[in-house]
Amino acid sequence: MKPAGAGAVLGPVSWDRMSQGIEKVKDRLRRAAAALDAAGVDYAVIGGNAVAAWVSRVDDSVVRATRDVDLLVRRADMKAIESAMENAGFLHRTASILGGNGSIEMFLDGPGAKARDAVHLIFAGEKIGADALEPSPDVAQVDPGNAEFRLIDLAALVTMKLTSYRDKDRVHLRDMLEIGQIDETWLDRVPPSLRDRLRALIDDPDG
Repeated sequence: MKPAGAGAVLGPVSWDRMSQGIEKVKDRLRRAAAALDAAGVDYAVIGGNAVAAWVSRVDDSVVRATRDVDLLVRRADMKAIESAMENAGFLHRTASILGGNGSIEMFLDGPGAKARDAVHLIFAGEKIGADALEPSPDVAQVDPGNAEFRLIDLAALVTMKLTSYRDKDRVHLRDMLEIGQIDETWLDRVPPSLRDRLRALIDDPDG
């Protein structure tokens, strides 16, 4: 192994390691979804996994790997969620958000697991941050056509991506625009507070 940068150590390039990383995320999602399903807890898969699930239905060449699992849940179900997830081998943690603006609930995938590999919770009906333009949708807004897990519906997913509007959110939205999954007609389908953001992506997709 050779040193790389400040303290990083490079291992050999390996297709197996790359595919194992993706499979670990998929397995984590399946186990978390199965645990909540068995406990009768409503949830919706959101974030990068939801984007991958949606865009793959049009063009699998734009699917991007994601490192964590994001779930939309109701805060009132937190006790039931803790019980279900811990029974499935996950460990509950509450972590402070950088900058001290609130906290995030997560479930680590066993002892020694990293926070970036965790199952992260977003609470329905609440704003992710004080400056968020829209609250998170309800967990009832799921796609009825997905039997493997409860997948957030496309309109709610687009709204969440426009609300967060980080670099990775804009990349996901550009992917949807590129394959025609969303287009200019969606300006009337998103909340008025978010239309300028969608218009900016439509007018300058490479910006």
